[in-house]
Amino acid sequence: MPPTVRPEHRLSDEPATSDRFVGGLSESIGGPLGSHAVRTSSRFWTPARVVLLLICAMLSFSWMQKSPCRDGAWADMKQYKYFCYTDVLALYYAEGLNEGQVPYADHKVEYPVLTGAFMGVLGLPVHSLGQQGAIDNPGQTFYDLNAVVLSAFGIAAVAATIAVRRRRPWDAAMFAAAPALFVSATVNWDLFCVGLAAISITFWARRRPLLAGLFLGLATAAKFYPVLILGALLVLCIRTGKWKEALATFGVGAATWLAINVPVAILYWESWIKFWDFNSQRGIDWGTLWYIGAHFPRGSGQYGFPYFQNLDLDPEHATLNVLYLGLFLLSCVGILIIGLRAPIPPRLAQLAFLIVAAFLITGKVWSQQYVLWLIPLAVLARPRWGAFLAWQAAEVLYFVSFYGELMGASGRQVFPEGVFVLASILRLVTLAVLVGYVIRDILHPEFDVVRETYEGEDPDGGVFNRDEVEPPLIVPPPLVKTL
Repeated sequence: MPPTVRPEHRLSDEPATSDRFVGGLSESIGGPLGSHAVRTSSRFWTPARVVLLLICAMLSFSWMQKSPCRDGAWADMKQYKYFCYTDVLALYYAEGLNEGQVPYADHKVEYPVLTGAFMGVLGLPVHSLGQQGAIDNPGQTFYDLNAVVLSAFGIAAVAATIAVRRRRPWDAAMFAAAPALFVSATVNWDLFCVGLAAISITFWARRRPLLAGLFLGLATAAKFYPVLILGALLVLCIRTGKWKEALATFGVGAATWLAINVPVAILYWESWIKFWDFNSQRGIDWGTLWYIGAHFPRGSGQYGFPYFQNLDLDPEHATLNVLYLGLFLLSCVGILIIGLRAPIPPRLAQLAFLIVAAFLITGKVWSQQYVLWLIPLAVLARPRWGAFLAWQAAEVLYFVSFYGELMGASGRQVFPEGVFVLASILRLVTLAVLVGYVIRDILHPEFDVVRETYEGEDPDGGVFNRDEVEPPLIVPPPLVKTL
């Protein structure tokens, strides 16, 4: 080993050895690395580059999976039969971008400001080119352009995951190869926010709290869920007493969010407030805990329990809002207690994953693309393939059954209501199992493979660690060459 490379900078995790699931799969190609294997330095195909190539391939395949819908000719429910529906193309027309309407100024947008700006920055030039006759199908061009830019943010999210797991680069392959990423990457604009949030976590891990706050503010201005990551920081601040850097992140994040939102709120209040009104007035949405209660098959052709069904009768949904927010807050209290009672402070990613998962499990809305919020956090929180793939399989099953349910709602029955409810239950249960494993790892750190790799430290923890855990690599990590 070159004298400039410290031992801890070497690639120290081998999934076939550390993960029983991967080890079992590896038996079909010879089994885990042997004790007499010789390691050689790589000049190009480092693990990081392999993973980045994998995410590029996965996003390309995802674009191909959505390609039947790119032309916008959605006759005879093609968008459901081919599982290729995307809000990106549908909202190009629904949000008036095809008419050159400026988001918020000319049209009320149901998304946070930065996502609306994202739509406008890409959509208005496409509309202009269409008016000039430079493109034949502006809607298709808009979708393709969004797919490219969203893919760039997806690649950035994977790169950020690698950056905070230099000793475990293959963990990021779980993100890059996630089946739910394949089917959901461009259903909506969530990858934009996911990329920003992942960059924020990377800057926090690198002890750059101001930049972490900047990107967290940007992410929250795109979709609201990244603000939940602040809850994880709060738990660790209470546990460790280290507030200075976290308060700087809070402050910069809030200032960034305000700088983006306040001008739009002042100039176009009714457009700006639509996002908040829309979410408060939404009823029980597809596949949620509340939907399961309202549609659970009880036999003899009967579905649902009256209590859950009655929650949707109030047009303001006041009781439903109180119940789901109450359950979420109770979950947060439980996570706080776990964080304070754990033998050692939990890892940042573990807490962030638990909070976001609790938000989805208890929430009244759980859209199919929300799985993208959880995938990078799940990879950072518990990089074990078995339970992760079980959850991903349930997500894909839910994705497929959801389109069958949409066809049924459109007048073409595909299967009984109970099939979709079962798929919703499987999604919820497999995620709950993953949550349980993360809680176990927090309460019993000896099960935490990330801490094992990092000598008990948290590579995402930033100032919550004694020293910087992930300084830059001096040379690429070695690959493996068997004799």
